[in-house]
Formats: sequence, structure tokens, C-alpha cells
Amino acid sequence: MTGKERAELRKQANQLTAIFQIGKENITMTLVEAVDAALKKRELIKLSVLETSELSAKEAAEQLAAATGAEVIQCIGRKLVLYREKPEE
Repeated sequence: MTGKERAELRKQANQLTAIFQIGKENITMTLVEAVDAALKKRELIKLSVLETSELSAKEAAEQLAAATGAEVIQCIGRKLVLYREKPEE
């Protein structure tokens, strides 16, 4: 992915609200499955990491990206944005 493409996705992500929260249970299989389903439907999603989580946003983003095959677009504070292109139907 080029820097220009990444910048465009960051721009789009500014208007998104977080659809998932990562809390004290950290990353579970249920969360991975839900994130995977959301990426199939939306391509670009935002998540937030609660203060009760042991993970930082960057650690959570890396783990979720590895588990779902997504790309980390950005991590700012306790928010993270993931992207995965929809497969052609």
C-alpha cells in the first residue's frame, strides 16, 4: 500500500466511530471473528482500547491485523484503524 492510499484511508477513518471496544479480556476469538466479519462488510473499521485493557492500541492493532489478515492504518491514543480490501464477489 502506498503512502497516498494510506493517507486517504486515514482521512476516511476520521469520520468513523469505533464499532468495537477492547477491554479487560483483551483479544478473544469472539472479537477476532466479529472484526473479521466487520472487515468483510465495511473494509475500514475503527476500534478503541479501554483503559482496563492490558494492551496498548498498537499491540492490539498488530494482533488483530495478524489474526484477520488486515492492515493497520493508524493508531492514535487508544484508537486504532484497520483495513482489509473486500474480496471480489
